[in-house]
Amino acid sequence: MTLYPKLILDALATVRYPGNGKNLVEAEMVADNLRIDGMKVSFSLIFEKPTDPFMKSMLKAAEAAIHTYVSPEVEVSIATESRQAARPEPGKMLPRVKNVIAVSSGKGGVGKSTVAANLAIALSKLGYKVGLLDADIFGPSVPKMFQVEDARPYGENVEGRDLIVPVEKYGIKLLSIGFFVDPRTATLWRGGMASNALKQLVGDAAWGELDYFILDTPPGTSDIHLTLLQTLSITGAVIVSTPQQVALADARKGVDMYTNEKVNVPILGLVENMAWFTPAELPENRYYLFGKEGCKQLAEELGVPLLGQIPLVQSICESGDKGTPVALDEQSVTGRAFLQLAAAVVRQVDKRNLEQAPTRIVEVKK
Repeated sequence: MTLYPKLILDALATVRYPGNGKNLVEAEMVADNLRIDGMKVSFSLIFEKPTDPFMKSMLKAAEAAIHTYVSPEVEVSIATESRQAARPEPGKMLPRVKNVIAVSSGKGGVGKSTVAANLAIALSKLGYKVGLLDADIFGPSVPKMFQVEDARPYGENVEGRDLIVPVEKYGIKLLSIGFFVDPRTATLWRGGMASNALKQLVGDAAWGELDYFILDTPPGTSDIHLTLLQTLSITGAVIVSTPQQVALADARKGVDMYTNEKVNVPILGLVENMAWFTPAELPENRYYLFGKEGCKQLAEELGVPLLGQIPLVQSICESGDKGTPVALDEQSVTGRAFLQLAAAVVRQVDKRNLEQAPTRIVEVKK
C-alpha cells in the first residue's frame, strides 16, 4: 500500500474538535509538516493553548482515524504545537520584577490589607514601580480599597500570549479575583480552583517591569500561601500584627511558616498596626487600646526589625472605605507613618539582597 498526504488528511477530516465543532483539517489544526516514509506518518496538531483540555483526546482520535480509514499498519507519530506561548515555569513567571514582598498575618482583623495597600502607595510615592496582587481569593478587598470595584481587566496579546492587563490606580498596577467574581456572592471554590486562579493572576498577567510586587496574602496559613511559595521566588515577608497577645501568638505562626527550613523566605520585619489610638482633634495624644509595644517586644524576641508602628485614627478606616488610602495624604499622621514604613522596607530589602542569595521556590514533591 502506498501512502500519500490526501489519504491522511481525509482520515483526519473525520475527527471533530469539540471546542468549535469543526474537523481537524477545517479548523486548520493540522500543521504543514506532514511527512510520509513508507508506512510511517508524522505531523503536528496545532492547539490554541498549550493547556488545551482536549489535547490528549484529539491525539488519540487522530491516530485512531488513520488506523481506521487508512490502515492499522501505519506507524503514527503526532507532535503538538500551540498558537499561544506557554506560561513560564514556576520561579520564572515575573522576569522583570525585582522584588516580591509578601504582606502576611497570622490571623484576620489586624489590618493586613490596609497595610499592603498603603505600603504599595507609599513605595510608589518614593519613586518605585509597584504592583499589588490581592491574593486573598476568598475575601478580596483591593477593589474596594482602591475604588475600582467596577473595573474589568481586559486581555492583550503580548509576545504570543494572551495576558490580563492589570488595572492601574494611583500609579499602582492592581489585580484581584474581585474583578472577576460577583462581589455580592461568596466564592465557593475548592483549594485547587483557588490555586489555579491565583496562578493565572500571577503568570498570565502583563505585570511588566516592577521594582516591588506586593502580595496581599490571606490571613493564617493555607493552600494559597503554599501556591505562592511554589510559584514565586519571594524576596521577603512583612508580618502584620496588633499589640494584643492573641494576635502576637498568631504572628509567631506566620513567622514560622516563612522561616521553615523547607520554605526559607527571609522575614523583612514586623509591622505593629493599631499601635495606639490618636483622636483627630488631639493628634499628640496616644491611647494604647490593645496593649503597648507588644509587636516591638516580639520583634526583639525573634531578632527581626520592627519596620513601623501604625497608629489607629478614624481617617484610616474612612479612607479605605472610600477608596482613597490614607498614604495618599503625606501630611497626615498615618500617611507619614506609611512613608516611614516604606523607607524601612526598602532598606531591609536592599540589606537582604546584599547579604543573601535569591529565595528558591518550594519544590513540589510528587
